[in-house]
Amino acid sequence: MKLISHSEQETRKFAHEVAVKLEPGDVILFNGEMGAGKTAFTKGLAEYFGTDEEVSSPTFALVHEYPGRVPIFHFDLYRIEGFDDLYAVGFFDYLDRGGIIVVEWSENVPELENEFDSVIKIDIRKLSDNEREINVVFAQKR
Repeated sequence: MKLISHSEQETRKFAHEVAVKLEPGDVILFNGEMGAGKTAFTKGLAEYFGTDEEVSSPTFALVHEYPGRVPIFHFDLYRIEGFDDLYAVGFFDYLDRGGIIVVEWSENVPELENEFDSVIKIDIRKLSDNEREINVVFAQKR
C-alpha cells in the first residue's frame, strides 16, 4: 500500500485503511525521520480502534498505552541502544497482552524485524513541509 499524503488528516485517514487489515498481536515497525508523521499515523490507528486518549510521541516514556477495541502499545526506540534494552523496558511482555505494538525508530534495533512471524513495515518519507510518501508492507517469514 502506498500513499502521498498532503496533510496530517490524510495520513490519519490512510492509517484507518491500514487498521482494517490489522489483528491483535500485529507488530508495526516504523522507519522515518523526526517529524515525518509516525505519530500522526499512530493517531489514526488509535482513532480507528476507538481510543479516547490523546496520542503523543512516547519519546521520554518509551511506551504509551491506548485502550480501545484493540489496545495500541506505542513504543519509541529513539533512546534504545540495542536489543538487550528492549528486555529492560519490558517490550516483549506486551506481546501477550492482545494489542497491536507500534514501534517508532525501529531502525535502532534492526534485529527486531526478525523476531516476529509477521510484521507491518511502514516507511514515511518527507517530500516537503506538507507532503509525505507512506509505504506499507505486510511482511511474513516463510
